[in-house]
Amino acid sequence: MTDYPNPNFSIDLTDQVAFVTGTTSGLGIRFAKVLAKCGAKVILSGRRVEILESLAEEIRADGGTCEPIRIDMTDRESIRSAHKQAEDVFGTVNILINNAGIPDAQWAVKMSDELIDNVFDTNLVGPWVLSLEVAKRLIEQKLPGRMINISSVGAYNYGPQAASSLYSTTKRGIVRMTEAFAVEWARYNINVNCIAPGAFRSEMMDGMLERIGDISQAFPRKRICDPAQMDSTLLFLVSPSSECVTGTVIKVDDGQGPR
Repeated sequence: MTDYPNPNFSIDLTDQVAFVTGTTSGLGIRFAKVLAKCGAKVILSGRRVEILESLAEEIRADGGTCEPIRIDMTDRESIRSAHKQAEDVFGTVNILINNAGIPDAQWAVKMSDELIDNVFDTNLVGPWVLSLEVAKRLIEQKLPGRMINISSVGAYNYGPQAASSLYSTTKRGIVRMTEAFAVEWARYNINVNCIAPGAFRSEMMDGMLERIGDISQAFPRKRICDPAQMDSTLLFLVSPSSECVTGTVIKVDDGQGPR
């Protein structure tokens, strides 16, 4: 006999505090709305305060609880300050969605130092620092937690016309970070997993389509996915059903690329 319910799945996130980065466009906005709709208290974070505040109004009007907090993922003190503000408002963060990211959109040999630093810091160093802040507090308080890092299928597939080698490198780094933290923190009941999306509608994707044209016609299903089509993956990774899943990458790419 089992002590678990049948089915062992719930999307009730009441009493959970979720910190989502990059909630000023695309996937981050959807992640924040979904978590709030399921009852979590959500920290909305990003650099564009006006968008954060607009999203907060929308979530609250729909019955959700949230707090917009400005964060600069290239600034370690900003990251630590944002985490402290989150705790001051809602208490210990036990769900972290490392979603913030920027593209490089440049051939490697033409990249400036500023671009290199911004992409590395936003896509990899910032998530690393924020993960440590959240993990240290959970370990200190002997609380379980869930972290979901957003990588990309670009971490696995890179073509000769991509002009995104730095983005690809940082997203592959996110995958390894996920695996390493999962092993290190399993003893503390902190699950660390990763989602690697394919082509989904977002501000970043829209910019790429403007530069290189409609890539969807080369895909088997000839479409760019909608962020809502990732809801079930997100909710699985924060639900009781995924308690034994850690250090795993789930590719969600609609069959767009090779295997």
